[in-house]
Amino acid sequence: MKIATWNVNSIKARLPIVCDWLQSTAPDVLLLQELKCQTEAFPYEVIEDAGYQVAAFGQKTYNGVAILAKGGIEDITCGNPFFDDLQARVIEAVVGGEYRVISVYVPNGEAVGTDKYAYKLRFFEAFSRLVEDRLQFGEKLIIGGDFNVAPHDLDVYNPDTWRGKVLCSVPERLALRSLTNLGLTDVLRAQNPDKEGIYTWWDYRSGGFSRNNGLRIDHLLLSSKAMDTVVDVGVDAATRQLPRPSDHAPVWVTLQG
Repeated sequence: MKIATWNVNSIKARLPIVCDWLQSTAPDVLLLQELKCQTEAFPYEVIEDAGYQVAAFGQKTYNGVAILAKGGIEDITCGNPFFDDLQARVIEAVVGGEYRVISVYVPNGEAVGTDKYAYKLRFFEAFSRLVEDRLQFGEKLIIGGDFNVAPHDLDVYNPDTWRGKVLCSVPERLALRSLTNLGLTDVLRAQNPDKEGIYTWWDYRSGGFSRNNGLRIDHLLLSSKAMDTVVDVGVDAATRQLPRPSDHAPVWVTLQG
């Protein structure tokens, strides 16, 4: 079972890249973020022709999340029942009969001290309530998404430049840590505890990718039952070199079974 997460920064703009990636890497499940389209405008037919079922939760122009799966998609929930929010940022479902997956797009936060930053922290608090509830099911739980937080200085190309700023501030990092402390593991870092230069996002400006000036803000968080089955994990940074790419790269994990 191969499960991946990818902020595509507009599914319509990135559709050829996504379809080529699905064909070349054949993940069993792909969790998408930042669709930037309404639910009914998602390119269902194209993705279904590629062999995937789709559960999408969209919003005009902004946000949007989806789950693509080769097998059946069941028990779909759009949004967070613990958070009264009009933004399309969370979708969950059971795939493959035994894996509960959640695709999440955490707010960026704009800048420390702004209303959007406060909303981001409230979002994290409510999302933690959702995760705590779902962990009680005792399933193999995989949460993938753009969390818009680099957990440690090791996840930032220039920690001194970013220290205290949005994506790297202490309250954001503590919010993410509170989430993982519920019983989740950041699988990419767990498998590469001391490795530098592992990033998932590079700014379009100033040659960010060519200089590897990136941040690791896209994560796959696994419950203990899912972690027990991990075979391999990685970032497909090659997608960032393609014409008109997303500024994020897919993060994937392979599980036994």
